[in-house]
Amino acid sequence: MKLNCDMGESFGPWKMGNDEAVMPWIDMANIACGFHASDPDIMSGTVKQAIDCGVTIGAHPGYNDKVGFGRRSIPHSPESITHLVAYQVGALDAICQLHGTRVKYIKPHGALYHEMMNNPDVFEAIVIAAANMDFKPAIMIQAMAENESNKKIADRYSVSLIYEAYADRAYDDNGLLVSRSVPGAVHQEAAMILQQVKGILSGEVNTISGKRLKLRADSLCVHGDNLDAIALIQQIRQMLKPADYTP
Repeated sequence: MKLNCDMGESFGPWKMGNDEAVMPWIDMANIACGFHASDPDIMSGTVKQAIDCGVTIGAHPGYNDKVGFGRRSIPHSPESITHLVAYQVGALDAICQLHGTRVKYIKPHGALYHEMMNNPDVFEAIVIAAANMDFKPAIMIQAMAENESNKKIADRYSVSLIYEAYADRAYDDNGLLVSRSVPGAVHQEAAMILQQVKGILSGEVNTISGKRLKLRADSLCVHGDNLDAIALIQQIRQMLKPADYTP
């Protein structure tokens, strides 16, 4: 099980997150591509940090919505979704090439991620973008009890999938993330988050209603927005790696 985290979400002089403190503890960095957050300098700096820490680089494209941080849905045709994703991933990959590396996967951000998981047309549009890139990035999607329909679409275009679970987000009875507008959608207590991680490692998760769902995940998403979150990531890392792990 690998840890992934959303990174590079600052913009100009405005700082968000604690990338330097988080990067040594994760395996995969989902780097913002300039639409919901970030800029070319932030992207370049984040790519360099990832390389220095031996972290795999993924693109984190979202809707063109810095004011709403990409969490607001913006209507697009499937073709426009393909263009939106290709544009952002291409920009990040160009910066990666400046540093001698490439983008390895795509994880959509915010509203685009949620729509990908709820709308097969949006998912296929993102798959088409990935399938036509010469470096063939995988797509990171939410691990659910039933991912077969998404796998069939990805297989049709020979695109690999990475299944992720969330350490600090509540799940509904369908295996989707509970909307942030619902109380309890984001777990705040460390004990609850660590308990959810234990469940995910054993292949199941408790939903917000108390139902137990089976799921298989390749990666676990964590967030490092504050010092308490960084300490929690370190505890989660110890659950996944030997006790003597040092970054």
